[in-house]
Amino acid sequence: MARNTITAFYDNYDSAARAVSRLEAAGIPHEEVSVVASNANDAYSRHATRSFDTDADRNDATGTAATLGTLAGGGAGLLAGLGMLAIPGLGPVVAAGWLVSTLVGAGAGAAVGGLVGALVDAGVNEEEAQVYAEGIRRGGALVTVRIEEAEMGRIIDILDDEGRVDIEERRSAWQADESDEPAPPIGAAASTTTGLTTDMMPNPLDETDPARTEVEMEDERVRRLKEQGLGRT
Repeated sequence: MARNTITAFYDNYDSAARAVSRLEAAGIPHEEVSVVASNANDAYSRHATRSFDTDADRNDATGTAATLGTLAGGGAGLLAGLGMLAIPGLGPVVAAGWLVSTLVGAGAGAAVGGLVGALVDAGVNEEEAQVYAEGIRRGGALVTVRIEEAEMGRIIDILDDEGRVDIEERRSAWQADESDEPAPPIGAAASTTTGLTTDMMPNPLDETDPARTEVEMEDERVRRLKEQGLGRT
């Protein structure tokens, strides 16, 4: 039967963890589930049992099926094997499951392309994978499930029940936020006082006209200041 990779994005690790627990309760094997979540400001370090930043852990994460069982937490459940990993461009994450073997195998210095590449290899559209990576960078979490096609319906229901985010709507919201960036602030030398000119704005009264006398220019200056309510009466 055809196998599929189902992805579900959540706003935080806690929502993703609930989804993982429900998948396990539904009989989905650990080795078919993975979770990667932002760990900015060490938000979820307390849940991690190891760090994948050491050489030993990187070596352990490649090669054998037994390793996947270790990363998944063995019989204790996927989240029991949660570990920490720092990925430049993506930031610190906590992760567990089959996707971790790819990320850790690439080394702690892997770029964000490591996650995108792993998702693409698993059958996720590259553009969508890029959005998931951005979502994790912004503080979210991603659950991935490899499943037989016949199981897709009930798995999607579980993921939706735990608050799966519509990634297309979220991407549109991010793009809208970027287009609404405020205009640059007024220059330091500019004045916010109405009717006053500044060094950043040309003053027509300062322009020299060889055909006009200094007295004429002064009279014109006074007249304009009076019109603006700023001259002496």
